[in-house]
Amino acid sequence: MSGGTVFVTTEPSAVLGERRHLTNIAYRLLGSLAEAEDAVQETYARWYALSSRQQEAIASPGAWLTTVATRVCLDLLGSARVRRERYVGAWVPEPLPDRTEWTDRAVDPADQVTLDESVHMAFLVVLESMTPAERVAFVLHDVFRYPFAEVAEILDRSPGACRELASSARRRVRAAHTPVSGQAGLVRDFKQAWEARDIEALVGLLAPDATMTADGGGVVGAALRPVEGGERIARYLAHFAEKAPGLTLLERTVNGQPGLVAQHAGITVTVAAFSGSGGRVTHIWAVRNPEKLGAWT
Repeated sequence: MSGGTVFVTTEPSAVLGERRHLTNIAYRLLGSLAEAEDAVQETYARWYALSSRQQEAIASPGAWLTTVATRVCLDLLGSARVRRERYVGAWVPEPLPDRTEWTDRAVDPADQVTLDESVHMAFLVVLESMTPAERVAFVLHDVFRYPFAEVAEILDRSPGACRELASSARRRVRAAHTPVSGQAGLVRDFKQAWEARDIEALVGLLAPDATMTADGGGVVGAALRPVEGGERIARYLAHFAEKAPGLTLLERTVNGQPGLVAQHAGITVTVAAFSGSGGRVTHIWAVRNPEKLGAWT
């Protein structure tokens, strides 16, 4: 942590007030709200394990908490890669609803994640392609504006090395950037075509090289590999609708962007995030794993 004059603080609100900031960092680093909450909980457990004298010797509790939370996330990212190699099918980041639709799991506004462009599903998927160190350097510096000197201390690397990590991550983001302007109308048209099981209309709304990635986690049925090509996706969705009569499609905000929620008998069974370009859908991420839909149920 950065140096400075040591001050005494045992004020719980000053420490607990960091929770939202820590949750925001952890969700972007881990792509999972459940794992982010666990990381933040572990961070506070380590803080309260310190003696009063140790706490009082910390010049900036906020900086201490950020450092510990990020290192906890780094450990989790390492183990997550092993777990995801054993994951059944594709792994998609956990989708988040608009703050007006949170369930009791996140009633406290301090626990909510700020929904900005850094949590759009397309962005989170790019983050998944980075090494843990790249992800930390990029998220802390480019998203949260931490100087490289502080990032270096957290990662235990030189500022120059952290600058290179962030630069590499930035190139990945630029290469995968997909415009999303006008997406609300596109998603609405897509919903209507899907409800009508109009394959021709769906094909017209999908880019020829569009991709759909489904995440069932082996718990519910889902395509184990990405479905590629607009016509194949359209036929897959029409077939899915035929197999699930009584499915209700709702327009909802998914990770800060227009998306769709499919419900059956009032229960959310799928949350779909979209990315589009040129008036067509280029990618769909359909999360069906019930373990990732806790905030939607």
